[in-house]
Amino acid sequence: MITHEYGKQPRVNGAQTEVVSTREALRAARRRLRSEVAVVMTMGALHDGHATLLRAARERAQSVIATIFVNPMQFGPTEDFAKYPRPLDADLELCRHEDVDLVFAPSTETMYPNGTPAVRVHPGPLGEILEGASRRGHFAGVLTVVLKLLHLTRPEVAFFGEKDFQQLALIRAMVVDMDLPVEIVGVPIAREPDGLARSSRNQYLSPADREVAGTLSRALMAGAEAGASGADAVLKTASDVLAAQPAVELDQLVLADASLRAFGPAVTGSARLLVAARVGGTRLIDNIAVEIG
Repeated sequence: MITHEYGKQPRVNGAQTEVVSTREALRAARRRLRSEVAVVMTMGALHDGHATLLRAARERAQSVIATIFVNPMQFGPTEDFAKYPRPLDADLELCRHEDVDLVFAPSTETMYPNGTPAVRVHPGPLGEILEGASRRGHFAGVLTVVLKLLHLTRPEVAFFGEKDFQQLALIRAMVVDMDLPVEIVGVPIAREPDGLARSSRNQYLSPADREVAGTLSRALMAGAEAGASGADAVLKTASDVLAAQPAVELDQLVLADASLRAFGPAVTGSARLLVAARVGGTRLIDNIAVEIG
């Protein structure tokens, strides 16, 4: 038996994880779950970062749902939808290992039975900057599928990683603006021993690229350490670390307040330093909390 914190009921270790792929099967399986129900939404290619989310969900809730769906709506025409890894058997094994109660792994036709939706969630101004400026339409695709999955799984709480910090901020805004009855919990970034943020796209990196990719987290950590000297020092310190590695093709390095509504030298107090860059053709993102003196 495994006893979880917060007064939750114990669950038998190794209990069978139910896997469904249709709306009808999901509805039937969902009725059998005990409340409180938590959901972790993924695009598969699961790794230890996803495991961290699932463990956080298990600690909080009596029942855990994981969704596995590679959402075509959030990929641009030049992005990696076709080659995005889909190791479903390995993903299901990780879900079983983490005591997930229910996995919903729908097809594109199940999620979008009428083709690409004519009605979508518009992310608003926050979705047009930073990642939204580099990946036009990306967040409309993200919010649309998140809203659909929230309706389909009907959780009381949903867990998302802080690595996709702008995405997390937009999901929180959508839940508030659309009066959705779900709590959104952000989970700190899971990192490799050298600091690299865990990501499904890390497997695209060659060994040489993998060494270079560690520059991103080193730059963020150096910037965070300079927080007491002010916003300009944070940005310059991080920028210098990135500039010293010519194999990093920098897309953006941004300092923002925690709500992503104020940027640059005027930021004080609790802030976020965000980076996006290409390493060997693979686009990576990362961020870190910073306290600006």
